[in-house]
Amino acid sequence: MKSKAWYKKQLKRKPVQITRYTVQGLFLLFLLYVGLQFYQFYMHFETLGKTPFVERPSAVEGFLPISALVALKVWLTSGDFDVIHPAGLVLFAFFVGAGILLRKSFCSWICPVGTANEMIAWLGRKIFKRNFEIPRWLTWLLTPIKYLLLLFFILMVVQMDIFTAKGFLEEPYNKVSDIKMLLMFVNLGGFALKFLIVIFILSLFFRNFWCRFLCPYGALIGLGSLFRITKIERNEDTCTNCEMCTKVCPQRLVVHKVEKVTSLNCSACMSCVEACPVKDTLNMTVASKKVNKWFVPVTFFVLFVVVVTIAKITGHWDTIISYDEWKQLIPEVNNID
Repeated sequence: MKSKAWYKKQLKRKPVQITRYTVQGLFLLFLLYVGLQFYQFYMHFETLGKTPFVERPSAVEGFLPISALVALKVWLTSGDFDVIHPAGLVLFAFFVGAGILLRKSFCSWICPVGTANEMIAWLGRKIFKRNFEIPRWLTWLLTPIKYLLLLFFILMVVQMDIFTAKGFLEEPYNKVSDIKMLLMFVNLGGFALKFLIVIFILSLFFRNFWCRFLCPYGALIGLGSLFRITKIERNEDTCTNCEMCTKVCPQRLVVHKVEKVTSLNCSACMSCVEACPVKDTLNMTVASKKVNKWFVPVTFFVLFVVVVTIAKITGHWDTIISYDEWKQLIPEVNNID
């Protein structure tokens, strides 16, 4: 068992990473609580009122990116803000927009799938003593997959005319899409279960396999990095080529060989910066100006709180679907296609 002195040393050496792991764990627990609350909400209507009524947590809409993508199209083209899943649109717009300045901070700090991937990779290291590297040629073949998936969803939404898009948001299917998502996990089986098992096994061997090659949501957020406002820069004069930065990178980027980390996969987790043994060799920069290593996460969470607070104050957070409408929709959810 590690001593108290060891933990103090780790906290002093890697305060951002310790904080990141703590935030990931706390946010994962929060989302599990949201899931439980949402399940209780569903069961109240499924049992026709035999179980106590629990308020539906609006945060669950963060798991509806397709609905949010359609809602974003409607909002940008007509000015009409989605009233069915407003929290979903707020979260989606913020996470994608934040990617322009703060890279994929969402992925490295609060994404539950990203957290699960890192936990599975840690388990893999415990079992096999290491995570394995994917050959460069195979990496090149796998990388386009998430962008092709993203392109598919974007084209699907773009080709919708505004009337079709608005109609989709108001359809019963969209209204109960969160319920259908819940039931998919509650009744997990068939292809979905096999797919998750395969991803789990791959993630044991290859760190962050889902995030690196298959996640279209992360791919969309990562496009903000094209502007290169925020990036890690390496001082080649003081670099000792110890490769510690590359070894700790969750996205398996070869940090020690580049002057600037401009990859769309960089999640600004700051692992490389804290792992570097030489002061000021690796730095986070904003518009080429060096900033404190806490700048990205602190800015992300401050903006996150501000955006959600404004959404709640202005009435852009809770759905307009009434209790009586839920009472009609949920018992028929399996018949809504």
